[in-house]
Amino acid sequence: MGSVAAALRERGFSVTGSDENIYPPMSTFLEKKGVAPQEGYRAENIPADVDVVVVGNAIKRGNPEVEAVLNRKFFYLSLPEVLKDYFLRGRHNLVVTGTHGKTTTTALLAWIMETAGRKPGYLIGGLPKNLGQGARLNDSKYFVIEGDEYDTAFFDKRSKFIHYLPELVIVNNIEFDHADIFNNLDEIKLSFRRLLNIVPQNGMVLLNGDDHNCVEVARDCLAQMIEVGFSENCAQRIRDAVYSSDGSRFKLGDDSFEISLIGEFNVRNAAMAATAARFYDVPSAKIRAALKSFSGIARRQEVRGEACGVIVIDDFGHHPTAIGQTLHALRQRYPGHRIWAIFEPRSNTTRRAVFQQELPDALKVADGVFIAQVAKLEQIPQEERLNPEAVVDAIAAAGRPAFYEKNADAIVDRIVPMLQRNDIVAVFSNGGFDNIHEKLLARLRA
Repeated sequence: MGSVAAALRERGFSVTGSDENIYPPMSTFLEKKGVAPQEGYRAENIPADVDVVVVGNAIKRGNPEVEAVLNRKFFYLSLPEVLKDYFLRGRHNLVVTGTHGKTTTTALLAWIMETAGRKPGYLIGGLPKNLGQGARLNDSKYFVIEGDEYDTAFFDKRSKFIHYLPELVIVNNIEFDHADIFNNLDEIKLSFRRLLNIVPQNGMVLLNGDDHNCVEVARDCLAQMIEVGFSENCAQRIRDAVYSSDGSRFKLGDDSFEISLIGEFNVRNAAMAATAARFYDVPSAKIRAALKSFSGIARRQEVRGEACGVIVIDDFGHHPTAIGQTLHALRQRYPGHRIWAIFEPRSNTTRRAVFQQELPDALKVADGVFIAQVAKLEQIPQEERLNPEAVVDAIAAAGRPAFYEKNADAIVDRIVPMLQRNDIVAVFSNGGFDNIHEKLLARLRA
């Protein structure tokens, strides 16, 4: 939403808006683009002469601005409808989907197309460092877009990616997530089947061939399909992957590639993006140059600072699989260092007990773990709520020091005396986490 707001502002539209919690990096990005969101929702925030009200998918009935829109008969759309109706028609739309890796893969693919001179439009759910912004709504015939399976709006419960008129679809992986809107994995698979059902016959579907859920949902797809992965059944097989503190190298077919990102999951992300670019006849040399020069995404293994020899890393990971993969990757980047994980249960799924058993296995990859109180406790019935103390107990039983603290300040107070030079602290949250990164760095400097 923030990226589209900034892109519309650049095209000359007057853009205003509201949000409940506004924090960097998106808040500072919007300010630079001339969009100043108002914190909190009030009916008077909506201008009397508004032409279109775009309703985000986190907004529910009862929100004072939604009620004002309905009562005053304003014209309103979901964000995916805005994209479909005003930007995606008639384009070659490259849609990147999956439970994990969407943002990185979308950014990689957009950067490859940019390096190849295609000047794509794009919409990415993060801030790619190479591109400098998460959205560009131009007149290019190519549009690279992150396709989220989350629902569209309170008035449209279909997945967002259904609106994106796909010509090429990447399916990175499929796991259970979004427990607030999906009851089980089968409902998520159904959404992906619906997406693949609208890919044209002259389009392309790229699947993670190592993921049986991906292979299963594509069984009846009429479009061309290529499986990408490490297993022998994959037509585009990833081979000879090597990981070091500087990045990763791998082969895809006869081509060798190098990226500064770490970990098997990032190698697969890069292989997916490279295969997609090949479909549009991007030369291997251009793909190679783009992957090598890709510098990452804000809040994906992002180093926020170093103080007293301790490196503090910010990561958007909140699903157990993503957390575990990131911790393994950090071990490859920082061999021999102690790694601490600080986790805030904040997403609609991790606030619930859905991953009560999986979270300890993911977090105990670290050498020590801190878990904060479940965010917005009052919204989740106690019997459905994640029990952080039980997660901590399970990690401690596996021989790792683990602690439960109610908030960021308490965590900082507890962890700072325990830290040593060369330690790595990885903070996992899909929110601002009360600016814990800067609080931790400030305390270390002091």
